[in-house]
Amino acid sequence: RSGRGKTAITTRETLVRCARMAKEKKAADIRALDVREQATFTDYFLLCSGMSDRQVTAVAHHVEESLTKEGFKPLGIEGIREGRWVLLDYGDFVVHVFLSSVREFYDFDRLWGSAHEIPLPQEQ
Repeated sequence: RSGRGKTAITTRETLVRCARMAKEKKAADIRALDVREQATFTDYFLLCSGMSDRQVTAVAHHVEESLTKEGFKPLGIEGIREGRWVLLDYGDFVVHVFLSSVREFYDFDRLWGSAHEIPLPQEQ
């Protein structure tokens, strides 16, 4: 995990900003999950969906470019070419941008259903 020395509050605030960025590109079904009790590889997930591969890619690019401007470089990016399920790994948190049908197929929300949901501001 990359965010050594950063507080959980800072990571959560960054996660909420990522949710706002996803919303700017019209992502749907945006959820922030605290997976510290379920996962050893990260602390938080941001889940969101797009209606087309083009939208999935646009959401992922927007989050990545915005965070890069803030000094956050992803440890890894997977799936950006296909635009079906893009994973942006920032160490302390992972952003998942799904094509809606792919998210349903893998039932990702149920898989991590025991994780605590982080409330996102209503102006989203």
